[in-house]
Amino acid sequence: MSTINCSNKSFFEQLQWPETAFVRGHRRTGSDVQFIERTRQDAQQSMNKELQKLILTAPTSQQDLARTELDGFEQLFGRYLQETGPSVLWDKIKLLPEGRAKPYNDLARPETAKVKDLLDKLVVLKLNGGLGTSMGCKGPKSTISVRNELTFLDLTVQQIEHLNRTHGTDVPLVLMNSFNTDEDTLKVLQRYGKLQLQIHTFNQSRYPRINRESLLPIGNSFTSDNTESWYPPGHGDVYQSLVNSGLLKQFLESGKKYVFISNIDNLGATVDLNILNFLMEQEQPPEFVMEVTDKTRADVKGGTLVEYEGKLRLLEIAQVPKEHVDEFKSVSKFKIFNTNNLWISLDAIKRVTDDKSLHMEIIVNPKTLDNGVNVIQLETAVGAAIKSFEGAMGQYMIYVYGD
Repeated sequence: MSTINCSNKSFFEQLQWPETAFVRGHRRTGSDVQFIERTRQDAQQSMNKELQKLILTAPTSQQDLARTELDGFEQLFGRYLQETGPSVLWDKIKLLPEGRAKPYNDLARPETAKVKDLLDKLVVLKLNGGLGTSMGCKGPKSTISVRNELTFLDLTVQQIEHLNRTHGTDVPLVLMNSFNTDEDTLKVLQRYGKLQLQIHTFNQSRYPRINRESLLPIGNSFTSDNTESWYPPGHGDVYQSLVNSGLLKQFLESGKKYVFISNIDNLGATVDLNILNFLMEQEQPPEFVMEVTDKTRADVKGGTLVEYEGKLRLLEIAQVPKEHVDEFKSVSKFKIFNTNNLWISLDAIKRVTDDKSLHMEIIVNPKTLDNGVNVIQLETAVGAAIKSFEGAMGQYMIYVYGD
């Protein structure tokens, strides 16, 4: 089991001095800047060489996939090297103005005759990459029994099957697995073979853990059984991995319009016909809708929504300067909590991945492995992409609970 260690910084992070910093009694000079830039370039080139070696260790049939995944990692690593300083400037953060979140009670219920047509345009995607270790269990979190010996996955399948049977439709269930959960999940799925339900799976990317000192991968083989060398890079990877799987193209060609994304262990994240109807009824349909609720004292570390440079933005505690953490935790100031229930236009996902305009803040997750090696993981969060869906189509929040 890995333990989080936030006390140390990588060599490169120590080089990310603020513009006003003093070094040995003097301000940063041109030679300082050149040194930092050369260090960045060397780190990028060294990483590229190591990644090319890793790709060659993959079986021939998997090398294209390995190259695609590691290309994504290399782009993220390049951003990590370039994007110095805080990801947000606290003084630019604004509380959401009144009316920015649409109350759920204002949504109209669709006419019964329209429901099937609405559901025929929907895909349900569950984030299924996590293990149950935080709950004291082994294996995928989705296989933990939660009620009457039924697991999170059992109950999710029951929910979608009931939805389809009730309305005479065929909403597909999609699971984004990780290399940690895929094998066990596929075994469990065999028990649902007789159900009238489309179930699709795909794997999120597998990225190499980075040695905090050398800034190079700790693994030396793509096929290594040492899973400590690799990590799933957070659920922000869902957009590109959905494209890479071919499922996005398949769903668009079959007439699907929206995907409803949520965590597999959130059994309250069910298909809401009022929200779906709201999406379809707009003259200019929203590209991205996030379900939010009141922040409580039990949720003080959870992500909140703010306005930043005129756009909605997900603010996570990892982005908050230390001197403002208590302010961030205040339920009287930051009142909104992100449920991670998201409704996103499939066409918009295609656009932002095709034109590479998708942007999510990098979450640097430092860990100390069982063997004592200090590593960092570069991750992203699915909700952080909200600012990439903009323009006339816009973004919405729907207050699913609260005043």
